[in-house]
Amino acid sequence: MAQSPETILIASDHAGFELKEKLEAELLSLGYAVLDLGPDSDASADYADYAHPLAERVSNGEANRGVLLCGTGLGMSYTANRYPHVRAAIAWTPEIAALAREHNDANVLVLPARFVGDDEGRAILKAWLDTPFAGGRHARRVAKIERDEHREEDSRSHSMNDPHD
Repeated sequence: MAQSPETILIASDHAGFELKEKLEAELLSLGYAVLDLGPDSDASADYADYAHPLAERVSNGEANRGVLLCGTGLGMSYTANRYPHVRAAIAWTPEIAALAREHNDANVLVLPARFVGDDEGRAILKAWLDTPFAGGRHARRVAKIERDEHREEDSRSHSMNDPHD
């Protein structure tokens, strides 16, 4: 029995719409299943309205990976990275996309659509898709991102050292 293809989620705002459509076609041509979470046109759209549903699905394990696009990539990455287990990385070159996967196990690729062309966008996507997580010392570092007790400890130490408290 043939294994089902991995489903990659994809979403954008208006600035990323055109490149989103091209990357969706690229994903399909590479044999991935794609779930497009919108928008359906280049009409003005707020990035958070599309980043939240994608990040939530990655966070809760409904999907392993997703791709977000907006003008700079910043708004999408800010929104997506608020979710547990989401590691959204902005990549503007294939090398950065590969390192985001290899060293940081990035499970959401964020593209700054106003700053990458179609061919560059495809190359960034392929580098991210094709690069495995290296594990090893990088796994230890990635695990520290999710450590809630570490975050609580840091906030306590900051408030104890803050003379304005």
